[in-house]
Amino acid sequence: MLDRQDHIEKTLNALLPAAELAPARLHTAMRYAVLGGGKRVRPLLAYGAGELSGADERRLDRAAAAVEMIHAYSLVHDDLPCMDNDVLRRGKPTVHLEFDEATALLVGDSLQSLAFQVISEQPIADDARRQVEMIELLTRACGSRGMAGGQAIDLEATGRTLAVTELEFMHVHKTGALIRASVVLGARSGNALSDAEVNKLDRFGKFIGLAFQVVDDVLDAQSSTATLGKTAGKDAKNNKPTYVNALGLDGARKFATELRDDALRALDTLPLNGGRLRQLADFIVLRRF
Repeated sequence: MLDRQDHIEKTLNALLPAAELAPARLHTAMRYAVLGGGKRVRPLLAYGAGELSGADERRLDRAAAAVEMIHAYSLVHDDLPCMDNDVLRRGKPTVHLEFDEATALLVGDSLQSLAFQVISEQPIADDARRQVEMIELLTRACGSRGMAGGQAIDLEATGRTLAVTELEFMHVHKTGALIRASVVLGARSGNALSDAEVNKLDRFGKFIGLAFQVVDDVLDAQSSTATLGKTAGKDAKNNKPTYVNALGLDGARKFATELRDDALRALDTLPLNGGRLRQLADFIVLRRF
């Protein structure tokens, strides 16, 4: 896993604009937001699914970089004072503190557009129609019917108590949509899987995306800021509904394990029995930070 994390770091470094390229301050801030931190879960999922579909690594590099750029942009915007107003991300000051709010806004905008440039300027699929479908998939995953929509639901839910089904609906969009897209983009970059098999991978992505959020809620409630590299306990402080609130710590941990088991079952009949995706499912659910 570490070799893949190092590889995506190098890929992102190469695809991001050079810091000295004008406008230098914006490009420096973009690199600050993306490089030098993070678990790279979404790129790892893209690579894992791509291995099952026989995808060329150069294609996977672009799919993986695109989803990580989208993820990084979402973090920059989530941390803004108008959203979560956070001061720490990946163990360093958030972008709007290190630079300023206007620059942080532009960083997010620029990373989103760069992500689509990365997956559209070179072939990452066997034919143009499939590549357009992949671009459309990523568009939905980060728009109002995906990540941005989930964030809107989250903002509206502040101060309310949500049932587990309501939390699932919110996080299928806010967190799960991009994780799900990462898996399918990796699978679609190759050609060795049937539509039915890709649908099973999509199901895996849905379950593991929810499990990721459940574990995030648990870690936010029980870990320290130093361990997380971001502000601990901020959900409780901001009066946000979480799986810990709905199920308790033990219940949330149990639910995350159940979701992991559901995700693993979706891989049972796939090539290599799911390959590295099984390891990633354990990494997501068993992580401590």
